[in-house]
Amino acid sequence: MIPLSLAEVARAVGGSTHDIPDSDVQVTGPVVRDSREVVPGSLFVAFAGERVDGHDFAAKAVADGAVAVLAARPVGAPAIVVDDVQTALGALAQHVIERLGVTVVALTGSAGKTSTKDLIAQLLQQAAPTVWTPGSLNNEIGLPLTALTADQDTRHLVLEMGARGIGHIRYLTGLTPPRIGLVLNVGSAHIGEFGGKEQIAQAKGELVEALPAAADGGIAVLNADDPLVIAMRERTRARVVTFGESAEADYQGQNVRLSDRGQAIFSLRTPTGCADVTLRLYGEHHVSNALAAAAVAGELGMPVGEIASALSRAGSLSHWRMEVTERPDGVTVVNDAYNANPESMRAALRALAAMGRPAQARGGRTWAVLGKMAELGEQALTEHDAVGRLAVRLNVSKLVAVGGTEAAWLQMGAYNEGSWGEESVHVSDAEAAIDLLRSEVRPGDVVLVKASRSVGLESVALALIEAAPGGDLGGTGREGAVR
Repeated sequence: MIPLSLAEVARAVGGSTHDIPDSDVQVTGPVVRDSREVVPGSLFVAFAGERVDGHDFAAKAVADGAVAVLAARPVGAPAIVVDDVQTALGALAQHVIERLGVTVVALTGSAGKTSTKDLIAQLLQQAAPTVWTPGSLNNEIGLPLTALTADQDTRHLVLEMGARGIGHIRYLTGLTPPRIGLVLNVGSAHIGEFGGKEQIAQAKGELVEALPAAADGGIAVLNADDPLVIAMRERTRARVVTFGESAEADYQGQNVRLSDRGQAIFSLRTPTGCADVTLRLYGEHHVSNALAAAAVAGELGMPVGEIASALSRAGSLSHWRMEVTERPDGVTVVNDAYNANPESMRAALRALAAMGRPAQARGGRTWAVLGKMAELGEQALTEHDAVGRLAVRLNVSKLVAVGGTEAAWLQMGAYNEGSWGEESVHVSDAEAAIDLLRSEVRPGDVVLVKASRSVGLESVALALIEAAPGGDLGGTGREGAVR
């Protein structure tokens, strides 16, 4: 955060000062919404939630060092009072970004946003100080809070933008206007809320509509392999740069293959040259993410050799996204439980199949511990059934479907594709899944855990990781594929 006087903050957010003896006092610490994160010099933002009202913690925040509170009403402590706290927070972020003049890179897509954002951040950090969205804080509150962490040294601001409806991305781009906008894909995530892929494309395309014209430095980075994304070239004044495995892509991945560990290897072809890349990330789907990151870095002047080297070193900065843990006893746990949609579920299963081939050759097995994919609307049954069928086709050894109706649909898909007996099983909840895995998983097995965030399947992965080798594990299980 750049130092701002309380008077400047009040002007930026259109607020009035209350109980502030000296409006020249500066905000020098972070802007926070959790009073437990207050440090001397902070500005505490008081949101009124369904269960907790931040205004009730205003006095404590000031006692702990906050210079003032951004609030919707007087709080008996130094405060800047506004009509709407969320709108004011966004206005403050907009003010700070305008003062800093940083290059804003914004990205959106139905799948892979967070992984790609992490890759872009690691590439751009090689060239200049970079701030990026932590985790998936990509909404109307998380995005401005991220932007407000930028300071005088920041040169790049990488912002993930999520959307649950038409107009959401338009609002976010108004707060932090991007010069570079990246659209990864249009898939089925939140399709139940949007109503169809065309509506999702409409919402995602708001990003490229917000970019400055090519003459003013605007760059739209679009996925050449996704017809709904590449069609967005007609919706922007910016210069269009493409990525993908398509021969027409400006940043192209060639000779893509997977190592025995399931990590992608490919040749990166760019307008300025070629270089080989070996990703540390697991799964072929990360090639598209890496190409997108390469396109952003290349357009900001990073040489192709440095891009390839940085991509080959880059890891995941966010938890529970294809997080691979190899236990001392030879069990491999793949924690991809942060979220799930049909596209990411298929990608994770293919990665499991690739990682499991060497294990299966040595007598190990692959386990897919899967749960509900949320917000699919009328497509929910079809999509869950399809995922169950895909597990069979990929020769996954064991499918554990966790939860209620949607989990039953997963198992039904596997059953209808030819899975019999104990090769696929439906259990009621995470605890039941943990009990099953502790009794049956054995050294050499590879276990994927994935579901929408609301299911909470990360507890299954964490329980497996924390289990002591030689303890509850070591059950004989049952051989065979899910067929």
